[in-house]
Amino acid sequence: MQKYPKKDRSLLPLSKINRKTPTDAEQKIWQFIRNRQIKYKFRRQQQTGRYIADFVCYEKALIIECDGSQHALENADKERTEFLLSKGCKILRFWNNDILNNIQGVWSVIEEALNSPSPRPSPLVEGEGKK
Repeated sequence: MQKYPKKDRSLLPLSKINRKTPTDAEQKIWQFIRNRQIKYKFRRQQQTGRYIADFVCYEKALIIECDGSQHALENADKERTEFLLSKGCKILRFWNNDILNNIQGVWSVIEEALNSPSPRPSPLVEGEGKK
């Protein structure tokens, strides 16, 4: 089983700020996935290796990213995606506009990803993400 590198503690303050100041799109998705409403537990603004993911379901190794217009220009997203895929994660990326204007379509994609079998066990370090 692959493991993520140790967490970079310097990202903790940014994670906390991001949790306290979510975008409208992040708030909308969180309303659907919080408190195990959909059977699976998600965490917001979780560090995955040297990156912070918007939403992570450790059980299904599923990451959901809400992308604003700045992501259209960033090459860093490609490197980040490659890293997470190499760790066995499945990544769903949605434009904020799609989340805000077509939440049912977005929800259908999330539901399908959650209901499909995981290709392999979660690569996350045992106990990571638990408090």
